[in-house]
Amino acid sequence: MKYDIIVIGSGPGGYISAIRASQLGKKVAIIEKYATLGGTCLNVGCIPSKALLDSSHHYYDAVNHFESHGISVEKPTFDFTKMVERKATVVEQTTGGIKYLMDKNNIDVFEGLGSFVDATHVKITKNDGSEETIEGTNIIIATGSKPSTLPFISLDKERIITSTEALKLKEVPKHLIVIGGGVIGLELGSVYKRLGADVTVVEYAPKITPTMDADVSKELQKVLKKQGMKIATSHGVSAVERNGDEVIVKATDKKGREVEFKGDYCLVAVGRRPYTEGLGLENAGVQLNDRNQVEVNEHLQTNVSNIYAIGDVVKGAMLAHKAEEEGVVVAEYLAGQKPHIEYNLIPGVVYTWPEVAAVGKTEDELKNAGVAYKAGKFSMRALGRSRASGDIDGFVKVLADKTTDEVLGVHIVGARAADLIMEAAVAMEYRASAEDLARICHGHPTYSEAVKEAAKAAWDGKPLNA
Repeated sequence: MKYDIIVIGSGPGGYISAIRASQLGKKVAIIEKYATLGGTCLNVGCIPSKALLDSSHHYYDAVNHFESHGISVEKPTFDFTKMVERKATVVEQTTGGIKYLMDKNNIDVFEGLGSFVDATHVKITKNDGSEETIEGTNIIIATGSKPSTLPFISLDKERIITSTEALKLKEVPKHLIVIGGGVIGLELGSVYKRLGADVTVVEYAPKITPTMDADVSKELQKVLKKQGMKIATSHGVSAVERNGDEVIVKATDKKGREVEFKGDYCLVAVGRRPYTEGLGLENAGVQLNDRNQVEVNEHLQTNVSNIYAIGDVVKGAMLAHKAEEEGVVVAEYLAGQKPHIEYNLIPGVVYTWPEVAAVGKTEDELKNAGVAYKAGKFSMRALGRSRASGDIDGFVKVLADKTTDEVLGVHIVGARAADLIMEAAVAMEYRASAEDLARICHGHPTYSEAVKEAAKAAWDGKPLNA
């Protein structure tokens, strides 16, 4: 069978690319090695983690905040099994929706491991051992990533686990040790902290969320500590050992002292690595870089002209929405259009509570680049909407060019930050100034007023409600 485009991998990048290509008149096939579509994000990543985050948030509110709202209930309890079952239902509904979209867009779906025979032929090895080969004029690699570990850690996937296992535990840990203070570690740590576990985060860098703005990291750490999470930054893990149901994590602190953390589970959340195993890239002549990522040009084209790669398997942030945009870009490029993607304006989000979101440059990045800038900051505590809901932690920070007033970065810690950040992303796509944002009428009372006020603080240094 011959196709205009073959997509290997059905995660957000792959399935969106397949849909867009089909919309533009291409005959498309998609290959997925697992029984369900949607890749890591829908099956063992974004969607199931948010389902558990929402369930645990409801419970946490019932225990800690209902009383202040005048709501009296008997001591709340939770059924962890039911929470996990609900998560599984959400995943099933979402992945089923992808299957519907494949059918709706006349995309042929092949289940099995896809590997290159040569630059235009892909062999599909099915679970029963049978094989089938299909031909594609163009091929898109969208195989995503898998959890990373450290060389000296042996993952038993029972007590020493990755995010995949953390999403399907049979019990709430008594003490969960999280190695890695990035997005995945903090989100899953929050789930289990809310449900009563002791949680200790061990981070090598001097701050959690190391790639985010320093003010954001500082505020988030303060809030999470207030919620009871223990955080040990500047700690380099040297060993992880299991003794029965106990896990011992050894680390060296910034003063060179060896310390030990003991718990019943250890989540290794030190990042993710591109998934290229078994693809047979050498058969097609596709080159990898020194980080095992597929090397691509500005059109996401590999060194083999008819083969493209998108998402976690190429350089850049490992984010589902980044993969989706790249998938659209490749599909439109192959249809003769001239799409573009602005990598600087891909927002990043941490779904703790309060949420964290950012787009554009951090202060450190601007300083290191020698860019003259001004900063405006506004506290969520000063908003009527925040006081009404009780979500008073956090702030909005707007960074703008000192001369032109163009918005260069926006950083938010606060309720619904994940949604608020898109106002900033749209403004920055159109190269808005801080004054532009400040002069737009925002609904009252809303959390979004903090964006307006922070923009005014950056523009003329005179927010109205602070």
